Amino acid sequence: MKPAAVDVGERSPLRLVILASTLGTVFEWYDFFVYGTLAGVIGQNFFPAGNSAVSLLITLATFGVGFGMRPVGAVLFGVLGDKLGRKYTFLVTVALMGGATAGVGLLPTYATIGIAAPLLLVLLRVAQGLALGGEYGGAAIYVAEHAPRKKRGFYTSFIHAGVAGGFLLSISVVVAANNFVAKENFASWGWRIPFLFSLVLLAISLWVRMMLRESPVFRAMQIEGKIAKNPLKESVDSWPKWRKLLVVLFGITAGLTVIFYTAHFQSLYFIQNAVRIDDTPARLIVGFSAFLSIGWYVLFGWLSDKIGRRPPIIAGYVLMLLLAFPLFKMMQANGNPDLVAAMARAPVVVRGSDCTFNPLATHGQATACGRVLDSLSKRGITYKKVAIAAGAPAVTIGSNVLPATDDAAIEKALADAGYPTGKVTPPLHNAWRVAFAIIAIAFISGMTYGPVAALLVELFPARVRYTSLSIPYHIGSGYFGGFLPFINQYIVAKTGDPLAGLWYTVGVTAMALLIVSLAVPETSGKELE
Repeated sequence: MKPAAVDVGERSPLRLVILASTLGTVFEWYDFFVYGTLAGVIGQNFFPAGNSAVSLLITLATFGVGFGMRPVGAVLFGVLGDKLGRKYTFLVTVALMGGATAGVGLLPTYATIGIAAPLLLVLLRVAQGLALGGEYGGAAIYVAEHAPRKKRGFYTSFIHAGVAGGFLLSISVVVAANNFVAKENFASWGWRIPFLFSLVLLAISLWVRMMLRESPVFRAMQIEGKIAKNPLKESVDSWPKWRKLLVVLFGITAGLTVIFYTAHFQSLYFIQNAVRIDDTPARLIVGFSAFLSIGWYVLFGWLSDKIGRRPPIIAGYVLMLLLAFPLFKMMQANGNPDLVAAMARAPVVVRGSDCTFNPLATHGQATACGRVLDSLSKRGITYKKVAIAAGAPAVTIGSNVLPATDDAAIEKALADAGYPTGKVTPPLHNAWRVAFAIIAIAFISGMTYGPVAALLVELFPARVRYTSLSIPYHIGSGYFGGFLPFINQYIVAKTGDPLAGLWYTVGVTAMALLIVSLAVPETSGKELE
């Protein structure tokens, strides 16, 4: 028998609930993504290493630190959300995020205060990660607990569109700042503008969220005295609860997150560094693709109300396994066809007896062969390694054997072999093809991400919903997704193959597909207590 309804007073209008949650998501993810969008210039200002590839890797590792703190934020704000309420918890998260992002825009650089600059930057990334750990769970639960049962997937999908919208906004503001500030000034101070812009977004988000009332589900629990005393303990006090958390972690959030970051961040780094498209057109291509892709999240959230949560997610995982490599090869072939032609015509082979290569070395490579690989890596050149018993390293570029291993000689030999020496801006018809490949990956991301907020809310009971949902979601997205750019770029630098990093995405997606197929129940249409 269905229990009698509890009078929880007046509700917030559903449109305002969706607007406030989506805008907050856009603004918080803008704050988080703008760091990744400006990874190159941040590396120059805070992690100078004499090698742009090394600076980028260290910057991406710091980017991952913010994601690594998300589980801590999930525990902290999850418990607060289950004990004190949904509304005030994610008011705090958006304020913390906005303040930390503006702080990055005000930080002195390494040239001004030395080692204190990157240390302070890491602390601000920690604060951002904590804030983001409390945002998603609050927004998803708040919308779902207001939404009609048969439209829950549709309404919560706007939150995921907000994540993509935050990425798009970060790209747009960076491009606008690039055009507003002279190129020679952008690296010195113009990069600060997108970070300081977050203060405007913070003011708007706080204003909208202050108009909200508490979730009716949480108010009902307050009236009935059913608030959890220890939400964290209640989330993990039995094996079935642990099992559910692990299934969500490895089967749902890990898979959808690596696909999302491959669609947006990895595609940006790939066309900037491996395809060698100039930074501004690369950002425009990815930003335009993100704009055209926002609707996929809403489409598949709506569809999950009709056909269930599982089918779109499983289909998306399968498509990612089949299409990841073909779509990135499409970006490569159309983004810089001269480079692809040069690699086919004059492949680069490095022969040496000790080709130890550390992509994170800041003071040069230990061996002569390692220095050759470093020279090729920082130019985004694909190479193969051949081990020899002894002797000095040699570089073969097509039919030309180059015994010299200094940087200038390698650069001249590459130019003589027809390799483009600088970054390129592809013609419009080629740029469209690159964008199409990114949109296709974002379509797959929409399949896996669109239904997930409703699915996660439906999986967990109201007493511990904020905590139970947030912990596996942010561990999965924080570690599997947050470190994806770093892991991917490290694999590329280590192997010399610009596509090799995709094996990380493929491996995680395959694991997630197996777990979702076997262990995730269908929840569409479930009543929320």
